Amino acid sequence: MRIAFITGASSGIGRATAVALAQAGFKLVITGRRRERLEELARQLAGTPAHILTFDVRDRAAVDAAVASLPEEFRAVNVLVNNAGNAHGLAPIQSGDPVDWDAMLDSNVRGLLNVTHAVLPAMQAKRNGFIVNIGSIAGHEAYANGNVYCASKAAVASLSKGMRLDLISLGIRVAEVNPGAVQTEFSEVRFKGDTARAESVYQGFEPLKPEDVAEVIQFIVTRPPHVTISEVTILAGAQAAATTIIKQPAS
Repeated sequence: MRIAFITGASSGIGRATAVALAQAGFKLVITGRRRERLEELARQLAGTPAHILTFDVRDRAAVDAAVASLPEEFRAVNVLVNNAGNAHGLAPIQSGDPVDWDAMLDSNVRGLLNVTHAVLPAMQAKRNGFIVNIGSIAGHEAYANGNVYCASKAAVASLSKGMRLDLISLGIRVAEVNPGAVQTEFSEVRFKGDTARAESVYQGFEPLKPEDVAEVIQFIVTRPPHVTISEVTILAGAQAAATTIIKQPAS
């Protein structure tokens, strides 16, 4: 069985991706900071071999130690899904909070690098593997008040292209998946627990579900070796661009 290593698997796109890849026959390494949620997911996936790792992607030493602790049967990772990341705050640059900036850059950029650096040796040894980086429409279209979040996802876009160039000779494929509006805990984290404001983001239209993105990831990583789907943007049916969403008034 092939092995998929998924960061941020405790909720949202990461959790849905774990379910989708289990259905595709993968063994799983599911990672995140909330162990109780990962344990619940592992129980849901009963019948699929799954190993739980709990760490914060921002902590390089913790990432390295966690990956080094993998049992032998989970070490030969075939697919890495770099999903962990967050948005913090929504404010113009002149009034943004540097603590929020650090949180986004550390998770969305440094975290992706930390995990990739730790997992890559297993792929290099086999000269085979697939890395899927979860970007965002925001990485390709900056929007007002999204400055640092957009920049962090633009970095993911550039890193994905650079990684593809660097790793092609090693037989390692790289894809970037860029969702638009997906209803997850994303907005609740961005608005620091303001549930009403978070829910308002998705009112008046049907947003994407995490499962919609997970199905695309499953399709990408199950293509034969001569096929690389390098970049995909997934939008809700009512969405044409990062901030262009047709919303219907509440009836």
